[in-house]
Amino acid sequence: MSLGLGTAALGRPQYINVRQKNVDNSDLESFKKQSFSVLENAYNLGIRYFDTAPGYGLAEELLLEWLQTKNDNSIQVATKWGYTYTANFNPNAKVHEVKEHSLAKLNEQWQFSKQLLPYLKVYQIHSATLETGVLENTSVLEQLSFLKKEYNLKIGLTTTGTNQTEVIQKALNVLVDGEQLFDVYQVTYNFLDQSLSEIIDELQLQNKSIVIKEALANGRIFRNKKYPHYNKMYTTLENLANKHNVGVDAIALKYCEQTISKSTVLSGASNLNQLKDNLKTNLFSLSNDDIDHLNSFKISPELYWQERKELQWN
Repeated sequence: MSLGLGTAALGRPQYINVRQKNVDNSDLESFKKQSFSVLENAYNLGIRYFDTAPGYGLAEELLLEWLQTKNDNSIQVATKWGYTYTANFNPNAKVHEVKEHSLAKLNEQWQFSKQLLPYLKVYQIHSATLETGVLENTSVLEQLSFLKKEYNLKIGLTTTGTNQTEVIQKALNVLVDGEQLFDVYQVTYNFLDQSLSEIIDELQLQNKSIVIKEALANGRIFRNKKYPHYNKMYTTLENLANKHNVGVDAIALKYCEQTISKSTVLSGASNLNQLKDNLKTNLFSLSNDDIDHLNSFKISPELYWQERKELQWN
């Protein structure tokens, strides 16, 4: 499968997630060393697509440092602009990131991100929404179009929230100089939030690249006493995991790969064990019955995102 590595959990010590156990990330040097090791191991295990962002703390810097040890033009890096990391590694920070979709922020963050060239292939708006008006901001769209041509980049966006399909539809209609601007769509998708399936035919018909994030639903796919309403889903996942001799994570990733063909599915692994478990996705296939069963756990985007809002930074 085409598994990529997302670096959100590698660049900052806290992330919105349901953790299986608490992790002490207070020592910055050992945290950086661990993240560097995950990048190297991912590469050695065959991963070539790396997704990062300035909003992920040190992730861009670490990736840049790691890339300087490589000479391999099969590596592809995607980064984003629009979020600034503000927690400064303070575990008690009230605000971890600030969103700003202005031309000034685009230009400011590009100054660092462009150092990722020539590995940088995809440049994305981080969490494009209708509310920020970024898809109607002519100066931003024209600058992205300039960067696309000047540096031979694919321009993309990531989507978050209940109206992902509406944002994608609007983005498909964004033209600069008569040409579609957006080539890559990085979308939240898993068997709880299946809203991508409503627009996938159109994306594929227009030959757009699709990157799937949050395949593990921020950890909600793992059995958790806080979510008794998912007990049936947990049992099904555990039975499938036992059947295929893999972890629940591999089942969730495989579901995404098989239901959204030709997509890149991001692993959010923060250590080598998680990475190896994720890569077991390559060892099996789900049957049509398995997929139908997982499809049945679909919930409304409203419920999905309401639950996600209640997750803690940890």
